[in-house]
Amino acid sequence: MNKEKIAADVYNGEKAEINRIRTERQMNTGRLLYNAICAFDTDKEAREEYYRIMDGEVAASGRVAGERKTQTVREQILRVYAMLFCDEMNLPMGAIAGPDEVEATADRLYIGTPGFDPEHWYRMKYHFPVIDEDNYDRFAALVISDLRSGPLHEAVRNNGDMLLVGELNPLLMTEEERKNQQLNTVDLEG
Repeated sequence: MNKEKIAADVYNGEKAEINRIRTERQMNTGRLLYNAICAFDTDKEAREEYYRIMDGEVAASGRVAGERKTQTVREQILRVYAMLFCDEMNLPMGAIAGPDEVEATADRLYIGTPGFDPEHWYRMKYHFPVIDEDNYDRFAALVISDLRSGPLHEAVRNNGDMLLVGELNPLLMTEEERKNQQLNTVDLEG
């Protein structure tokens, strides 16, 4: 009985260490991705790193006929983005956000408090005046990697600042409607 308990303790310790390493690796990859996106327009190496990470494969949840499925990091990020920000679009469960969905939701993201200045309006802070077929996945990856391991992650942990999601079409609202809009907070643990 004592050997079984020791073996179980060793197994649980090893399992905890593996999970810690996995989490650390995900944080490092998220930080690399975040930094590559921030330098994307000015640094060729950053662009190459962005594409290397986004085209990499990761395990997908679920199995097909007993086989493990994989997906690209890009697909995983666009699924998470759809799940977090595309509620009103009635996408099927597990759907990937496309250019239209990302573009339609980008105006709704604020940091800390709603506002259309570069400090609070997410897409302007990171200079995404246009979101289209060429950069929608980069914007979604920026948001998700920032939540996972970027400055927004640190702001959530240290200052209590949150990513806020406002109502649809904030640019068509009056100032009063914007002030009174329903806001939800988003935080990715990890």
